[in-house]
Amino acid sequence: MGMFKKILVAVEDNDIGMQVFQEGLAIASQANASLMLLSVISPYDERYINPIAMDPYSFYPTLHSEAVRVNLQQWDALQDQMMEFLNSLGQTAAKEGVEAEYTLNVGDPGRVICHVAANWNADLILVGRRGRKGLSEFFLGSVSNYVLHHAPCSVLVVQGLHPSPEKKSVASNQELQVG
Repeated sequence: MGMFKKILVAVEDNDIGMQVFQEGLAIASQANASLMLLSVISPYDERYINPIAMDPYSFYPTLHSEAVRVNLQQWDALQDQMMEFLNSLGQTAAKEGVEAEYTLNVGDPGRVICHVAANWNADLILVGRRGRKGLSEFFLGSVSNYVLHHAPCSVLVVQGLHPSPEKKSVASNQELQVG
């Protein structure tokens, strides 16, 4: 584990993001490495975009400008929320004795992750992958897939756990993951 000194952890504010963070923290504390926690807000993510605000052919200019204003407010709120999230992860790392810095970027997640990793001279990138099958895997697996093919260093893909009804214990799943 000694070869990893700088670990870039791509985190999202969700279950898989937390799994990736925990994994990164565990490796960093074992390897005595420092962390870069990176979150990427994609302007193309349907969760953050108000379709009216993005329609240049809107026939209602007043409605359009109002939608843009609301959209920008949501965007600011989202950025604040993500910075708070990153800050709390940074504090968690510090409590574990792991040095961690963090950054919030806007753009295409796969490209941003590789770009930041290269600039920061990361030895290892941790990225999450949601355990989906079929077509949704084709789209949603695209970030981890892009990173695997374009990363300037080693990549560890953390597979998202399926919350299966019969297995309530996260701990037993976690132990299997680490093995």
